[in-house]
Amino acid sequence: MSQTLFKRKPFESEVIMLCVRWYLKYPLSYRMLVEWMQERGLKLTHTTIMRWVHQYSPIIDERVRKHLKPTNDSWRMDETYLKIRGKNAYLYRAVDSQGKTIDFFVSEYRDKDAATEIAIHEMIYSGILSVKTTLRRIKYLNNIVEQDHRFIKRKIKPMLGFDSFETDEKTICGIEVIHMIAEVEFINNIMGIAA
Repeated sequence: MSQTLFKRKPFESEVIMLCVRWYLKYPLSYRMLVEWMQERGLKLTHTTIMRWVHQYSPIIDERVRKHLKPTNDSWRMDETYLKIRGKNAYLYRAVDSQGKTIDFFVSEYRDKDAATEIAIHEMIYSGILSVKTTLRRIKYLNNIVEQDHRFIKRKIKPMLGFDSFETDEKTICGIEVIHMIAEVEFINNIMGIAA
């Protein structure tokens, strides 16, 4: 499996996944990561790491989601903003009452009601939520998700913004999934990398 994922790459799969994981987990810029790798005798460019993050983040997200434990039946949704090409964009995030990330959605426009309705209808349609689910709008219930925005803001700050919605979504999905599942061995296992 990993042979096809990392085919024709000039670096070992372990090095690639190390760079991807570190970038998605810690508040680092691509250039900082290049310096760290140079200290370890590896010569690569920031654009190489960027391409790896954009390529492997959606794959990690897809593979991890199959192994996630079901969340509880009480969840919160909130928005925070990001900069994409210098303009505000909106990141809608849903977490359960324990603070575990359920899903996220990036939009050019601030349309919280539409995002909430879409999320609820999709979850009812897929059988995750009961058709009897009610939407409660209570001010202080969102404190959990608002506090959880801190990790993503702390991570995004050194990035200096995003260039496009496509790269934004790929990077954010990687950050979210690394936040959900932090075990190195598990991530390497689902990516087909030997321990």
